[in-house]
Amino acid sequence: MDFAIPSHIAAMREQISQFLVEKVYPNEQTWFDYDEKAYPACSEDHPEIKQLQAEVKELGLWAGHLPREAGGMGLSIMEYGLLNEIIGRSYFAPRIFGSNAPDSGNAEILWHYGTPAQHEHFFWPLQQGDVRSFFSMTEPDVSGADPTLLQTTAELVDDQWVINGRKWYSTNANGAGFGIVMAMTDPNAPTHLRYSQIIVPAEAPGLTLVRPISVMGHTTGGGHWEIEYTDVRVPAENLLGKRGQGFAIAQTRLGPGRIHHCMRWLGQAQRAFDLMCEYSTKRVAFGGPLADKQMVQHWIAESAAEIQAARLSVLHAAWQIDQAGAKSARIDISLIKFSVAAMLMNVLDRAIQVHGGLGVSDDTPLAFMWRQGRASRIYDGPDEVHKMVVAREILKRYGYPERKA
Repeated sequence: MDFAIPSHIAAMREQISQFLVEKVYPNEQTWFDYDEKAYPACSEDHPEIKQLQAEVKELGLWAGHLPREAGGMGLSIMEYGLLNEIIGRSYFAPRIFGSNAPDSGNAEILWHYGTPAQHEHFFWPLQQGDVRSFFSMTEPDVSGADPTLLQTTAELVDDQWVINGRKWYSTNANGAGFGIVMAMTDPNAPTHLRYSQIIVPAEAPGLTLVRPISVMGHTTGGGHWEIEYTDVRVPAENLLGKRGQGFAIAQTRLGPGRIHHCMRWLGQAQRAFDLMCEYSTKRVAFGGPLADKQMVQHWIAESAAEIQAARLSVLHAAWQIDQAGAKSARIDISLIKFSVAAMLMNVLDRAIQVHGGLGVSDDTPLAFMWRQGRASRIYDGPDEVHKMVVAREILKRYGYPERKA
């Protein structure tokens, strides 16, 4: 088993790391301030971000999640994961490198399931960073853990889809050019064939941004929006993929996406770890630096062990996808989804504790990372669902009968 990082990927990781140190980290606070003061305008459209995107394109580091024919880098899941480990260290870096959620996931499914016309009107502007997008799936009135309960409907009337319903956590909706909406198109079909995904331009009459959802006291950046769809009409050809294929498309989007998330969480954990270690050597209390204290040494050792274990688990899951597809790696993907999210919060908590009052302020990235990171245990499937999936698959090997939830 070869643990060496391929030389071309190692070179890219170093290039990205240097780019972050020189051009991203020094400007983060400026962009955070912009998000606060200019909202609902968002830093993702800031001229400095746009300039850095152009530089990344010149470096050939744009859109690592897409194949070359789609204007991407043509990387394997593992290769892209290794880059994401570095890109994930900054909240702003995924946008700068053309791979931020939800645009990256939307671009992937548009590329794989979109028609030539959809490629022209939606995929390429999104891929090039000319527009932003949102993904409307979760709803406030039903459990997001069980998407078979979604209530938003789309009825085909005179060659138009008429969409009605309410969504929330439609991230990135402010200033987006379009969204992809999950809606019930066939209520009498088998459960997992009832839903379809439909492309909806943001300016469509009847689409209303109701409110930005305040998350732990913040509504800035791309934001998490509640959206009302009232008799929203779009052409029948805005259907993405085939009718009733909504869940299949969602799984295409979520499998590799969870690898991307986990590698970015590893990047955040590593940055928090670095900050913790650096601060512990400089901050003096009770006669010496914090690094002398046994408890702090334990936190550093525990964090190092958890980061390493999580990293190897994620790379193994990525390797499995590259070898045999996301379906074959289903259990490993669920394993890393909840274990890496827990690791991230553990490391962030220790880093904040070492920093004391500074850690809960916004004078370091730690508090922001913690606020963002807490949601990692919920989105893309809550921890409890992934643990249930893993446990049931393992128990089958011991004669446990398969049952419906």
